[in-house]
Amino acid sequence: MSFNVRECAETDQAAWDAYVEQHPQATFCHRFGWRRVLQDAFGHDGRFLLAEEADAPEPGRIVGILPLALVRSRLFGTKLASLPFCVYGGILADGDDAEAALREAACKLAEQLNVEALELRNTLPSNSGWPVKDLYYTFRKEISADHEANMKAIPNKQRAMVRKGIANDLSSEEDAGCERFYRVYSESVRNLGTPVFKRRYLEILRDEFGQDCRVLMIRHGNQDVAGVMSFYFRHEVLPYYGGSVARARSIKGCNDFMYWELMRRSAEEGLTGFDFGRSKLDTGPFKFKKNWGFKPQPLPYEYYLVHTDEMPDVNPNNPRYRRLVDTWKRLPLPLANLLGPPLARSLG
Repeated sequence: MSFNVRECAETDQAAWDAYVEQHPQATFCHRFGWRRVLQDAFGHDGRFLLAEEADAPEPGRIVGILPLALVRSRLFGTKLASLPFCVYGGILADGDDAEAALREAACKLAEQLNVEALELRNTLPSNSGWPVKDLYYTFRKEISADHEANMKAIPNKQRAMVRKGIANDLSSEEDAGCERFYRVYSESVRNLGTPVFKRRYLEILRDEFGQDCRVLMIRHGNQDVAGVMSFYFRHEVLPYYGGSVARARSIKGCNDFMYWELMRRSAEEGLTGFDFGRSKLDTGPFKFKKNWGFKPQPLPYEYYLVHTDEMPDVNPNNPRYRRLVDTWKRLPLPLANLLGPPLARSLG
């Protein structure tokens, strides 16, 4: 069988998303809307590829997709990735031949664009033989409609922290905007030494994905102390951007309460999956999720190296960026929020 691989247009959205919806390995990060989100929020050029049957009873039928975006940065280099600001990505295809056609087209595109590397953020390993980074893991499991069953599935020590949060006058509420959440999240990432993106990015996400992108705020008395923005896809919730203010450290169980409330609310909606998202191996968030009873699953990100001899390593744990991270933690929050977006646009 032969295939035509081409870059998609806006008119391909319905067919693209229909393919994503039915593919068993698809994720929220494969949705067509990311093409507009990345362009409008960061100026990243979306180069979404689709493979169609050329010689078949139904010529033109989609048999594979690969969402890609180009990120150019003077500080961190130039890459073509599937997909920036997404924890998942990579090729979706109906078979090995369609996958190979998309992979070959992506390599040619990377060479034409003169990038340093092509990055595929896979959820499953491939047979490409490309270098693979053992850094990121994801945490996913099923949840029950029974709240008590979900609570008992949390190991004893962490379950006690959830109950302390419940007892500590914490409450949760959904928020229709992004301003409250951005105040909490920007302080949280500043405290970690990471530049924050502009608030407009969150607003674009909500505009693009509607009720599939929601914000849950956690309050202590009459003050916001934590918040999480989550994505929803095929009966599963993915808490994506989450954080808490410094004051939350003195409130036992605050972060545990936040994720419990998200799980509880999701179960009440009839969702059956909870995706705790991506964390770096052996970091605090990695251990936190394991303590919740989630089993780490490796994310085999793979690289086609074009103009570099090593896999890109732009993350806060890289010793090369230690001084920047330590300095960023000490910045006044208004200054960090002003300086952060130009840097953050290249860190996704």
